[in-house]
Order: sequence, then C-alpha cells, then structure tokens
Amino acid sequence: MRESAQASPPHPFPSGSRRRRRVPRAVRAVASAALLLPLVAVGPAAGQADGAGQAAPGTLQREFGAAAAKYHVPQSVLLGVSYLQSRWDSHGGAPSVTGGYGPMHLTDAATALAGTPHHSDAGEDARGDLARPRAAARAAARAAVPAPAALPPRLRTLSRAAGLTGLRPAALRESAAANVQGGAALLAAEQKRLGLPLSKDPADWYAAVAAYSGAADTATAATFANDVYDVIRRGERRRTDTGQEIALAGTPRVAPRTEQVRRLGLGTLAAAGVECPPTVACESIPAPYEKLEGKDYGNHDIADRPASQKVDFIVIHDTEGTWETTIKLIKDPAYVSWNYTIRSGDGHIAQHVPTKDVAWHAGNWYVNAKSVGIEHEGFLAKPDAWYTEEMYRTSARLVRHLAQKLDIPLDRQHIIGHDNVPGTTASAIRGMHTDPGPYWDWAHYFELMGAPFVPTASPFSGMVTIAPDYDDHKPVYTGCAKPGEPCPPHGSGAVRLHTAPRDDAPLVQDIGLRPDGSPSTTDVNDTGARASTGQQFAVAGQHAGWTAIWYLGQKAWFKNPWWAPAALGAHGRMITPREGLGEIPVYGRAYPEKEAYPEGVPVQEVTPLPYKLAAGQAYVLGATQPSEYLWATTYEPAGHRIIRGKDVYYEIQFGHRVAFVKASDVRIRPSNW
Repeated sequence: MRESAQASPPHPFPSGSRRRRRVPRAVRAVASAALLLPLVAVGPAAGQADGAGQAAPGTLQREFGAAAAKYHVPQSVLLGVSYLQSRWDSHGGAPSVTGGYGPMHLTDAATALAGTPHHSDAGEDARGDLARPRAAARAAARAAVPAPAALPPRLRTLSRAAGLTGLRPAALRESAAANVQGGAALLAAEQKRLGLPLSKDPADWYAAVAAYSGAADTATAATFANDVYDVIRRGERRRTDTGQEIALAGTPRVAPRTEQVRRLGLGTLAAAGVECPPTVACESIPAPYEKLEGKDYGNHDIADRPASQKVDFIVIHDTEGTWETTIKLIKDPAYVSWNYTIRSGDGHIAQHVPTKDVAWHAGNWYVNAKSVGIEHEGFLAKPDAWYTEEMYRTSARLVRHLAQKLDIPLDRQHIIGHDNVPGTTASAIRGMHTDPGPYWDWAHYFELMGAPFVPTASPFSGMVTIAPDYDDHKPVYTGCAKPGEPCPPHGSGAVRLHTAPRDDAPLVQDIGLRPDGSPSTTDVNDTGARASTGQQFAVAGQHAGWTAIWYLGQKAWFKNPWWAPAALGAHGRMITPREGLGEIPVYGRAYPEKEAYPEGVPVQEVTPLPYKLAAGQAYVLGATQPSEYLWATTYEPAGHRIIRGKDVYYEIQFGHRVAFVKASDVRIRPSNW
C-alpha cells in the first residue's frame, strides 16, 4: 500500500558533489509550489530520447548559452536555477508534482489531475497500536482543480513564459530548448521588474533568482537563492536523462547581493519554536492536540523525548498528495500526524509536531514512539512527477540537523523509508506502506547529508552495501498507472532479488505478503523481493556476476557483475542464531516480557512475525534496542506510562523492511569471520 496524503547562508556541507562513477548518476527533481497531484503523462519532448535516439551530446549546453545570450542572463545563473529545479533533466516532457515542465520547471498546473489525499486508506491505523486502534480515517474531500486564472502565479509560470517569448505553450512543455528560453525570459523579466540591470555579473541577479522559486516568504526565497549560488560557486557537471553532458564551471568568489531580496516585498514565517537548522526556511504549522468525542483524542501523543524514550529512527515518507491537501489534513485533529512536511518546488519546511512528542505516522507503534516522521510532497508511482533538487537538499539538511540533535547515526538502519517499517504482527504486514518507493534516490540523499555510501571492505567480503548506479539502473516496474502495465523506464536505487542467479528465475517469496507462497511481483508497491541503496546484507553466495544475500530467511540473488557492480564491499557486525538453536523467531517490535507490565497496563503480546531465521544464516546488525512499550491511551499525558523490560533486542536488516530479534536468541560475529 503506498503512502497517501498529506534568509539563510549557503549550507556548510557538500552540496551534492556526487562520487564520480563510470557513468554519472541522475535524479528526478523539481516542482514549484503546491496544489497538484498525479499528473498528465506527456510523450517524449523534442530533442529527447524517444526510442529513435537522443539529441547530440552538447546540444542542451548550447541551448543554455543561446538563451542566456538572447535574454542577457548570465549563463551560470540560468544553469544554477535549472540545476536546483531539475538537475537539467527533462523527464520526457512529463510534469513534476506541482505541474512544472522541463529543465527550467515552467509550471502549468491546470493540466494536472486531482490526486489521492494523504493517508486516505480506509481504516488505516497509522498509530499502529492495537491497545487503542484509531477509528477509520476521515475521508478527505478531493478539491476541484481551479481554473488557470484562479491558480497562484507560481503555478502558472509557463503561460507567462509563453507571453514573454512568443513560443507556444506546447513547445515550452515539450521542447527542452524552448523551455530553457522560457526560463531565461522569466529571469530577465523579473530583473527588469525589480529595477535592476541586465548585468553580466551573476552577483547582481540574487533577487530575480529568489523570485524564481515562487516562494511567498523571504526566508524560503532566500534559501532557494542561496542554494543556487552555492551551485554556481562550486560548479556541477553531469549527464542528463537524455544523455546530454552539462557543465557549470565553478565561480568560487561570486558574492551575491543578498540585500536585494528586500525588493521582493515578501512576508515572514511563523517560525517560533521550530526545530530546524538555520540553513533552511521552516515555519510552524502545529498539528492540533484536542480531545474528541468520547475517550478518543488526536492526532499525536504528548511526550518528553529523549528524556522519556530515545529517538532512534527518522522515517522518510512521501505525501501522495499536494502541499495544500497535506497541510489541510495535518490540521484535522481527528486525522493522523507526522513531524514535518517538505514542499517540493522550493524546499520549504513546515513543522507540525515537536520532536519530543510522538506523531502517528509509521503504522508501527514501537517505531512511532522512537522516531520522527518527515513527509515529502510527491508520488512514489509517478517516477517523472519528480522531487526537486532543492527539496532533496533542504530535507538532507533537516535530517542531518535532527540526527545530530537526537544522536541518531546517519545510516540506513536509522534513516529509513516508510517502506522499511515492519508490520507489528502477521496480520499487519500486508497493510504496511510502500513509500517513498524505488524511485527515491537514497545515494544522492546521503551524499547531500555528507554521509555517502562507500566501500569499507573488498568486493569479496562477507557483507555488502546495496548501491546500484541510480541513473543507469532501470529495472522494469509495473502498476504505476494500471495493474500489470509497465511503468516508464526510470532510474532506481533498488535491486530485484531472484531465487537463483538467472534473470528468468522467479523472484523470492515474502510469506508475510503472500501466505500462499507465491512469488513476489514487479509491481511498484511490492516490496517482497527488493533491496534498496544503503541497506546492508550478509553474503550467502557468489556465481558468475551474481551475488546472493540472506533475505527473509532465504537466499536471494541479485545481478552484481564486476563491470557494473550493484553493491559495495562492507564490513560490520552480524547476528546468527546461537549454538543449539535450529531457528529463531523474528519480531516487528521490541516489546517487554509480560512480567514487566505493572497492574493496570494490559500486557502486549510478544508476537513473532511469520518468518524464521534459520541456523547458518546471518543478518547485519543495526541498533541494540531496549524492550519498551509506551502506554498512551489517555488525553492527559499524566496517564501515560513507559514499560521497560529486561529483554534486549537487536534491529536487523531482514528483508526490505527491518525487523527485531531477541539478543538472547543470537550471537554476534564480525562479517569477515
């Protein structure tokens, strides 16, 4: 089940300089404000790959130069803005989350279709606690898409670009060259509107760049502009999704005239009490904590973390809805909650629940009690309704800030997707969410956090870190639009797992998802045979360019040839059943033993999942977890209790989702043993 919704200096850490591979990697990026939804698919744009070939390398670079000269915009400014919006990709002419098209993300939101609201699955219990299950989630009404004239200007920049250039809207949507001209015309027009010269000096364009974000407040506009100038200072080089080699030479000494932002006359943010780094634009939009009818309340729990419980996880979600829809839902006291939402178009962040409190977002109460949840405006099954580079950057800065504040390691055992959260019991497994999905670029995300995935052992070690080349790795997924129908080819950070080292071998089974033992599928929401970038596994075998890992209690093979590796050698600690045990149970939560519960608090059963970890198998050890249960069923937090037991658990990477095993059932050994 997929998820369904909901003035700063340049950042001080590596801005996305990615390790240079044999083939440069790409990411899907961009969107420029909020309101729209699963978007209309469009055929390949002019000059793009269409099955008959690609435009000659260097064509797009020349188009940037020509547009910059025609509209008297410094080429570095034009390239920098485009990089933050799309990383110079064209996405086959498909629109972004907020109806933006092409390398310059010109918005035409009126073409979008109404989408599914956040957490809309009937009866969903994002709280994940059987002691007090939520009532069925309130159905959010779908808002009708307004007429183009009723949309805010930030969602209809394409029509303005058409007026400035004389180009047809269809050309601006479908032709990368026309799109770049449209972006240059918008920047030049903004510069003139502000009474600033069409200077050759990039430093003179700060206010126009800030305005291009479409932000309504000074902090968000300035954050966007700061990131553009960070790209200009550092420089970038990459190959786009159409095979175009684009280069922006760095200008380390450029010093933008940041005082220009005052000319925009934008508003300020309600930022009191937010827990964000100073390098992002963050506002407070609190989730209401109200008593509802009867004994019910919502939509989170008042707590005192980390004094009460340590926060061990940051959970990455996507909204499956627009910014506006998501913000409406977080304000509903009868709905569920999450801690932060990040807007795609400009990277703007809203905090809803303090990190000390427990938001209801993961569908697993143990994980909720020990995590922070971050929603990102986007859609997992719309590979070209892309996330902007600016959203990846602001999100990465937020996560790094929270990890430092809450003492959370920057690794994939602690920074997890919603699709990595385990079900609490066998009956809950099939209802767990699958966002942010196989198109989220974990490698780029961690590089932006300053924690890239690198080899820590030889390729022949007993442990691997999954790390396919995102741009070139394009496994076939189905079900993005219709069941069984292939999704558009797209980069992915997930590898597919087979029962034998052959492409035609069946995919491995996930008996939790399919108790009948049938194999997993290629559906975009089927996580049963999928390992994602950054996840680490014990090696179970090697054969002719294939590697086997221990996964869900079985050997699972993925293609990993030396000339195009999909994994990195790693070393670390592993667990295996202790001597004398033929198999051990696996759990979806680390709850205390029954003797730990005081009178008045019902015992929560320590119920194993329907998987077995057999002798001879090994799994990578993540964190050591105390056995804890947060008893929170009353509106007044004075009635909450934290039950701690003597049992200790280990978090392991068991399948695509993490799991827990009892420390008393296993022994720890090094990966090279």
